[in-house]
Amino acid sequence: MSVERTVALRFAPGAVEAGTHVNLSAVRTDGEHLWIAGDETATVERLTCDSPQRPVVYTDHVEFSLADVVALPGEADEEVDVEGLALNGPYLWAVGSHSRRRKRVKSNHSDRKAAKRLAAVTDEPSRRVLARIALSDHVPAGTTPEGHRSAALSGPGLVDLLDEDEHLAPFLAIPGKDNGLDVEGIAVAGDPGAERVFLGLRGPVLRGWAVVLQVAPREDGDELRLAPVEGKQRYLKHFLDLDGLGIRDLCPQGDDLLVLAGPSMDLDGPVRVYRWPGAARIEAPDVVRRDELRREIDLPYGEGDDHAEGIALLPSGELLVVYDSPARSRLTEPGTVLADVVAPGGR
Repeated sequence: MSVERTVALRFAPGAVEAGTHVNLSAVRTDGEHLWIAGDETATVERLTCDSPQRPVVYTDHVEFSLADVVALPGEADEEVDVEGLALNGPYLWAVGSHSRRRKRVKSNHSDRKAAKRLAAVTDEPSRRVLARIALSDHVPAGTTPEGHRSAALSGPGLVDLLDEDEHLAPFLAIPGKDNGLDVEGIAVAGDPGAERVFLGLRGPVLRGWAVVLQVAPREDGDELRLAPVEGKQRYLKHFLDLDGLGIRDLCPQGDDLLVLAGPSMDLDGPVRVYRWPGAARIEAPDVVRRDELRREIDLPYGEGDDHAEGIALLPSGELLVVYDSPARSRLTEPGTVLADVVAPGGR
């Protein structure tokens, strides 16, 4: 694998102060625009490039608060932990991790404090977001002049539905970084109003098999509710053999889904992109064996940095890759971080 080139992403001072540019977790292209999100805010960011066919730099950063257009499960300023973005018709979709969190140990903590923090697990209701955001001239709106409305999933939510699931229920109480439930990718296919929404799970990974949930959110007044997708069941499960890796992002390309895969636990790599042929048309549960997938790209990763978290398709057919905890070499000037451009099928 070789990186074709890099693209500069330039952020406004407010985002730099919030650390958004070094906590990138989701990305999606939209013509000349780039939608991007960090995992420590409750916002989505829009950047604009110099050339849609071959971008060199994305700039003109604008930040939008999700609470301005949809009802969030937490307070307006609480971290949503947006981990996936998708575009479908006039809508931008955003999903939070839905995960629980174990407190982080820092280098200055005593042994006693470190052990105490490792025992502290918190529920994070603010992360349980699945939102469909209406766009008007590339700006989020509650309701657009064309009548498209923003809405977020109301109860019962995804975690509620999984409470008795034979595969996933045992992992709901486990923090995301410990192989617990952790949504990190979203792809949307089908016409607006009849969408098939795919949610890729970083965890749990079950005996080496990653999980994709498929749901059908439908508008119900000012909210979204999950419609049945098979009988009375309101979600489907797909199991993918990704060589023991979990899912970090999903990106549609025609009827295929590109799957960004990395470790489910707090490890650096390996990180790869797989192609799941025909996945965007799937309407029944599936067990996807290794020979049904194509390993497209092996991505670079660092030691404690450069964690690939999001992929987006450029008009050229190349992939734009953004990184959480970027290496120092990516921070070329204040407020700027470098993303990679790679070519699928380059392995």
